Amino acid sequence: MTTIALIGAPGSGKSTVGALLAERLRLPFFDVDTEIERMHGKLVREIFADDGEEAFRAIERDATLSLLVGDGVVSLGGGAPLTPAIAEALADVRTVWLKVDAHDAFKRIGLDDSRPLLAGGGIRGTLIKMLRARTPVYAAVGRHHVDTSGRQPGEVVDEIITLLQEPAA
Repeated sequence: MTTIALIGAPGSGKSTVGALLAERLRLPFFDVDTEIERMHGKLVREIFADDGEEAFRAIERDATLSLLVGDGVVSLGGGAPLTPAIAEALADVRTVWLKVDAHDAFKRIGLDDSRPLLAGGGIRGTLIKMLRARTPVYAAVGRHHVDTSGRQPGEVVDEIITLLQEPAA
């Protein structure tokens, strides 16, 4: 079984890099948020608004755990590794933390407030706080760490492929 999980903050490139990585490795690509939207027939931000973050996290947990047991490249939601069951499951798959600094994350996201935890203004400040809080979790859960700041997706994919070919330590 070949499962590769991509974790990281919003704007780290999980979806873009994940799709390209899957194509290069000839594996299916799954974006957890997209799968949730497909399964539930509404946008993630609508689930947050209608049902709350706790309900979303339960949906996210179940969707993520089901996607991590099959072949493919899986792009997780930014907060997913904070859920204990997901963090445990990630120990059994090749997990790559796509690191990004707040400046590059903000450039990539811009003023797109469609991400529920970034909605309501202050995107840059929220990103900085989010990175500060989540970085220790990403570092602990990610088997490989790849900095995406200032880099093109193809460069990041090349580095990931090289890391995945290295023998396990």
